[in-house]
Formats: sequence, structure tokens, C-alpha cells
Amino acid sequence: MRGIFSLPSFILMLSFVGFAAFTAEAGIPVGQVIFMTGMVWALPAKVILVGSMLSGTHLAAAFLAVTLSSVRMMPMVASLVPEMRTRRTPTWLLLLLSHFIAITAWVFAMERIHAVPRAGRVAFFAGFGITLTTVNTALVGLAYGAVTTFPPLVSGCLFFLTPVYFLTSIWVSARHRVVHFALGAGLVLGGVFAAVAPEYDILLAGLLGGTLAWWGERTARAKGERQG
Repeated sequence: MRGIFSLPSFILMLSFVGFAAFTAEAGIPVGQVIFMTGMVWALPAKVILVGSMLSGTHLAAAFLAVTLSSVRMMPMVASLVPEMRTRRTPTWLLLLLSHFIAITAWVFAMERIHAVPRAGRVAFFAGFGITLTTVNTALVGLAYGAVTTFPPLVSGCLFFLTPVYFLTSIWVSARHRVVHFALGAGLVLGGVFAAVAPEYDILLAGLLGGTLAWWGERTARAKGERQG
């Protein structure tokens, strides 16, 4: 629980203040914003949901968009759960804790969980993940009224802290070079597709960048094995 006082948590809280400003500007009632924060949790998914609401997107389409954006959490869950699980850990508990696995909690846990005895890892992640979610849910409710007085530039800067932190955290915590390849390819292609196909820029950059990184890393590994 003391991890709430770490730099990643602080940056995320500032980002949620920006999110509160975004939803207040959009005219979404504070009760819905608080509920959205706790139930959806992942910040990018909530931004997509709010954008869908503002554009009048059909409920089914909004549901599909949020679901697809959250698929990226699956590799995080798949990599973290085996690090926490013991033979006596109930499946329902792991499923419950998977709700709290988003980028900040995942990076924080993956950097520190190996120093925790396996028997205490579930409690370690639960303490951090649940505290992080609860504090930010409360923060959104408290900040909702105050942020309406912020200049738009300040709100935008607070909100922009999140992608900057995501990028730097994933780069630093990456254990395999293919992650660096994927990030680099995604950054380059993101700019290209933002100009060519802005409606699908993130989707196309992710699919093509990830595929190129996987192919390039696999080719380099095969070449190294032949030379070895």
C-alpha cells in the first residue's frame, strides 16, 4: 500500500485529475465518472468510452471499442499472474485481482515482485492495485468540481502525462529487445498513419509495428543462431 507514494502513482493521479477535467468539460455527471473510474479502471479505455459518448456512437460500437482497447491488458495479466500464483491460490482471487492490472500497477509489480517471497505476492499486488484504484476513484470525485477552473492547457498537460509515463515505463521495464523494436516502430508508424488514416492510426500502427518488430526480432535471432 505504501507504493501509492511512488512516482508512478503520483503521475497517474495527476493524469486522473486531467481525466476529471476532460469529463467535466464533456458534461458527464460526476456519479457516472466515479463509477466509470472504478469499473473500467484503465484510463485509455475510459477516454475511448467518453469519446464514443460525445460522438453519439451506438452502445454496441462503444462496447466493442472499449473491449478491443482493453485486449492489450491480456499479455500483462498472462505475464503477472504466474509470478503471483501458488498451488494454494484460488482462481477466483486471481480473476478478481486481474481487474486491477493496468499499465501502472503492472510496471510497478513487475519491477518489484521478484523481491517478494512467492507466498506474499498476491497480498503485495492486492495491496498496491486496490489502493491505487480506490485512491484514484476518490480523487476523480474530489477533483471533478475544482478542475472546471483549470485553463484548458493545464488540463491537457496533466492528461498528457499518462502516455509519456506509459512509454518511458515500458521502455525501461522491457526484458526483451522486441519490446524496444515494437515501441520504436509504433512511434514512427503512428506519425505516418496519423496523417494518412487518422481514424485508425493507433490500430494500424500497433498491428503493423508489432508485426514488424516480431518479424525483425525473429529474423535477427535466426541469423544469430546460424552464425553461432
